[in-house]
Amino acid sequence: MNTKRLLILLALVIGTLYASDAHAQACTISATSVNFGSYNVFNGSPTDSTGTVTYRCNGSAHNITVGLTQGASASFNQRQMQKGSESLTYNLFVDASRTNIWGDGTSGTSVYSISNPPNNTNVNLTVYGRVTAGQDVSAGSFSDTVTAVINF
Repeated sequence: MNTKRLLILLALVIGTLYASDAHAQACTISATSVNFGSYNVFNGSPTDSTGTVTYRCNGSAHNITVGLTQGASASFNQRQMQKGSESLTYNLFVDASRTNIWGDGTSGTSVYSISNPPNNTNVNLTVYGRVTAGQDVSAGSFSDTVTAVINF
């Protein structure tokens, strides 16, 4: 049985705005990896996994959005993990059914948005990942770095 090891890293981005005004808007964001584990090139089903984006805002922050970058890919559909010159396509989604690509709101992608985020509370957002089935790639570690960005 030929299996592949895959790993996607969601890079840590801190989006905190510091100001002397106690009522200034401020948010932070961090992320955990989406680790697909072993990928079997002979399996006819996609390989799914999840990760987490966590944000925290103060009471002055409103109308926030959380987006994900394309990573090393030229587009959001499909993203690509790399191992040298070899590519493995995958994507990241905002929904468990994996139908709405998580991006920056352009090119048909979605972002997480909320008008009044909880005050000084960590909010965990699930990132739903999927590697499409039937890709003939060699064994090894494939990776990509995607950045989580919060706008407030």
